Amino acid sequence: MPSDAARRTGEGFTSAGATKVLRAACREAGLDSDGASLIRLGENALFRLAVHPVVVRIARSTEYLESARGEVEVSRWLSREHFPVTRVVEDLEQPLVVDGHPVTFWHLIHEGDRKATYRELGAVLRDLHSLSLPDTLSLPPYPVLDRTERRIKVAVNIPQDDRAFLRKRAHELRDRIRDLRFESVKGPVHGDAHVQNLMVDRNGQVILIDLERFSFDFPEWDLMVTATEYHSLRWQTKEEYGAFVSAYGKDLCAWSGFPTLRAVQEFNMTTWLMQNVSESADTAAEYARRISSLRNDAAPRDWNPG
Repeated sequence: MPSDAARRTGEGFTSAGATKVLRAACREAGLDSDGASLIRLGENALFRLAVHPVVVRIARSTEYLESARGEVEVSRWLSREHFPVTRVVEDLEQPLVVDGHPVTFWHLIHEGDRKATYRELGAVLRDLHSLSLPDTLSLPPYPVLDRTERRIKVAVNIPQDDRAFLRKRAHELRDRIRDLRFESVKGPVHGDAHVQNLMVDRNGQVILIDLERFSFDFPEWDLMVTATEYHSLRWQTKEEYGAFVSAYGKDLCAWSGFPTLRAVQEFNMTTWLMQNVSESADTAAEYARRISSLRNDAAPRDWNPG
């Protein structure tokens, strides 16, 4: 069994361990976990139940408990606003905490036959950023590098030199962030606004998912992801990025602070992947590619989505 300290920090969070938590959480919630399938293992483990139209989200440790509570509150608020958002299962008290892991339950979104476009992402963010928060909802500022030390500490099978380099880079980035002068006013921010966090249901409705980093902060943090994927990684075509910018109404790449936000996003993408290097050889190879790039700002970012 993992120690209490390991449960608190998420050390050793694997697909096998998450499956055990899933079974216990479903028993407590009165749901059948037989035949459940793992959708993704990242900051959280996501499982789709076979018997019920429900997705179960399992966080790495109790350090994520406030984030899980926030997800539930934000989903309920946006649903009341008739904003197209993922919805929690309302007749369950959430989140549960099972063996040190916050667990939440979400209605399954029955996907249609297409993926969301970058134009749709720009439009969703434009609409989200125009909303006003209710007085009853208190959101934290955007957690720019909040998980850095946790990720570095609990990652397994990475060189100690990588840990030292990443800690040094995080310190440098914090200094650069303090010097930023944002152009916009603060408002609701999704916090992980990439096109994979949109789903299109069978009715063609575009739905915003993954609310764990929802914040009250500058909207530039939401534009950072797609701008970096285009500028650094070329994961979008010129036409796709142009459609995103046109729908939103602003190109972050034209802002003087973009190089700092791009560096933050590249850093976060690398440390996020670092958590799962023990899951597969492909993940380990992609992490090695990314950390090598971070050590050389002039090197091309020939990264693979993951």
